[in-house]
Amino acid sequence: MREILSGLRKAVEEYQMIEEGDKIAVALSGGKDSITLLLALKNLQIFYPKHFEILAITIDPGSNTFDIPMLEKLCAENEIEYVVEKTNIKEIVFDVRKEKNPCSLCANMRRGALNSVAREHGCNKLALGHHKDDVIETLLMNLFYEGNMTTFAPVTYLSRSEITVIRPMIYLEEKQISGFVNRNNITAMKKTCEADGKTEREFFKNLVIELSKKIPRIKASIFGAIERSTIKGWSKDSK
Repeated sequence: MREILSGLRKAVEEYQMIEEGDKIAVALSGGKDSITLLLALKNLQIFYPKHFEILAITIDPGSNTFDIPMLEKLCAENEIEYVVEKTNIKEIVFDVRKEKNPCSLCANMRRGALNSVAREHGCNKLALGHHKDDVIETLLMNLFYEGNMTTFAPVTYLSRSEITVIRPMIYLEEKQISGFVNRNNITAMKKTCEADGKTEREFFKNLVIELSKKIPRIKASIFGAIERSTIKGWSKDSK
């Protein structure tokens, strides 16, 4: 947890992600990333000088394999308020729309549901479990498919929902999160998406892995380029 907290606190302070009195909704999907984020923020509460509340929110996509009891147990053991929003996202995306590339629609529907539930419970911020690898993969996807040098920002204000989205794990690599979960014998939910392993993001994840074998510092180089770029939201000088 010390290593996780170090990276998380660095992001929180450099991008001013948490302010006094914030109520932060944490998107809890049940995967290793969201569980690590939730536990890290719970630990940060103990010593962080700015006081804040957290609320775990799970968007149930309507899959029969989605393990809500496991997440309820996790939150109860850590004394974290927990809300589950049941949806029919799976049915709409896979059965009705029969999307060949379902990630975008699924993500938009989940995000909309998260924002609504967060506002209903008085939250002004929403924390997502994106890490450094996600930042890099998103940049490559946008570059290759859209011809744009863009990726998501550490902090984003959504004017329509009046929610500020924060990503406190942008300085942590996926392998650090996996190591934390494995060392502490934390049970994470198995992936339930029908498209798992077949998505565009999976292609770029594997591409970076292969490139890293020949260029060990490739992730550090790409991430450093993002930090030095003019990509919206990444300039620390404007914070």
